[in-house]
Amino acid sequence: MKNPKSKIPIPKLSIAKIGIIVFLFTAQLLFAQADVPQRIISLGPSITKALYLLRVQEKLIANTVYCVYPPEAKMKEKIGTAQKVNIEKVFNLKPDLVLATSLTNPKAKEKLKNLGIKVITFPAPRDFSQICEQFLELGKLVGKEEEAEKIVKGARYKATSIKKKVKDLSKPKVLVQVGAKPLWVAPKDSFINNFIEIAGGINVGPSGKNGLYSREEVLKRNPDVIIITTMGIVGKEEKKIWQKYKTINAVRNNRIYIVDSDKLCSPTPVSFVETLEEMVNILHPHI
Repeated sequence: MKNPKSKIPIPKLSIAKIGIIVFLFTAQLLFAQADVPQRIISLGPSITKALYLLRVQEKLIANTVYCVYPPEAKMKEKIGTAQKVNIEKVFNLKPDLVLATSLTNPKAKEKLKNLGIKVITFPAPRDFSQICEQFLELGKLVGKEEEAEKIVKGARYKATSIKKKVKDLSKPKVLVQVGAKPLWVAPKDSFINNFIEIAGGINVGPSGKNGLYSREEVLKRNPDVIIITTMGIVGKEEKKIWQKYKTINAVRNNRIYIVDSDKLCSPTPVSFVETLEEMVNILHPHI
């Protein structure tokens, strides 16, 4: 009869076998890392913010002059704007990957590709869902897929909670102004429209993607709330102009607000939800 306390023999690994296992593991790790870009250039503020959110800012070697959030992004090398890219400077920086936006000049992207540089374009998202999808895609590109999924899951949960919170409330008519000369407002085919709807409002902007509008049309629509995106001094001047139209509900009830354009125009999943909470406070101050 065998002794129940007797130990089960454990096979011993030779030094050679241990060396092979270590080598295979290291090779697999290096192969995975080789597929992940180590030198990234961002051509859009929202992309830059997303890279910081994914904690890969050390791989971000350059961005545009408009990439100012978070504040640390200001210190990165500048290669121009989203529309005007310094091709020579980008080439000399030897990036593994350039992340472009729909605003990036197509000719500039083509030149970069012809120089052997990998360029991936993220089109302007139409809604919160697309913002999340693009963020997940970016997470895969930079080797942070798991982190991206966690961030998106949390943002979606919060957005759903906010939507439930306001679904039975009365819906104020909202106008979001994003340009002054000519007057340009957020159209219904834009993610700013998504901000308005999830926050429990009705966008009085035009249908489609064209946001060109007239003040006469605004008078007809009579919004309850007017939100002006910051345009420097112009934003404050626009508020003064609207205050002259005394028949508009938003003017009569002193409901004209100025919101940071970066919050509304270049969101990540996280900043979208943060701005959404701010929008709810504007549209439904009683809650």
